[in-house]
Amino acid sequence: MRRFTRSLITLVLGAGTIALVGGCQSDDSLAARTPLAPAAAKEIPTFPGKDHFAPQITNPYMNFAPGRKFTYQSETDAGTEINVVEVTNLTETILDVATTVIHDQVFLNGHLSEDTLDWMAQDLDGNVWYFGEDTKEYDENGQVTTTAGSWRAGVNGNPGILMLADPEVGLRYKQEDSPDNAEDMAKIMNLCVPVEVAYGDFECALQTAEWSLVESGPRDFKYYVSGVGLVLELSGRGSQRGRTELTAIN
Repeated sequence: MRRFTRSLITLVLGAGTIALVGGCQSDDSLAARTPLAPAAAKEIPTFPGKDHFAPQITNPYMNFAPGRKFTYQSETDAGTEINVVEVTNLTETILDVATTVIHDQVFLNGHLSEDTLDWMAQDLDGNVWYFGEDTKEYDENGQVTTTAGSWRAGVNGNPGILMLADPEVGLRYKQEDSPDNAEDMAKIMNLCVPVEVAYGDFECALQTAEWSLVESGPRDFKYYVSGVGLVLELSGRGSQRGRTELTAIN
């Protein structure tokens, strides 16, 4: 996965600022690594097995009801990038679990540049697991240039956790577990950060830091609002920090 995000950081993004409820604050300030509480005692969930999964994803930080479509926008040196994430009614059986198929497309200046199917499922405790992705990147002529980053749990990887049922500051977990191919990590940084994006103003967003073990670069920071989903991503550092924000939910 860096899927909502991986495609959004393949280009050098323009700088931006973020307005907070009750005042303004720079991207760098908002994305600063919040001092963490002492190491959390809570254990990260282990994969529960095929008989412990729910039929749909109901975790409020994902907000993945079937048929829902999220639209994100960022401005890059190459132009305007639109990321459309659709929760389909399709399922894909992986490790005997009926995963939900998420269709994730990226358009650069109106042309399709990346097309991905993500496979996700929620366990009975509310944790959302990631079972892999089938991804393709395209050139300006509509030709596939690479499928790098594609993987499937049980074939060349293991399920990872996209969102915890009960986030706690300091918890660190693996989102993608395809050795030497896709190994993304996340850490809970803050449980309540005010944030403003094109879609609306929110007083309390969950903040995570995310990074790759196989790709160098700075951490990305994501902001999730309960009952809404992912609303903002900040990537890069300083004047090159990129801003990708939610613009619509259909």
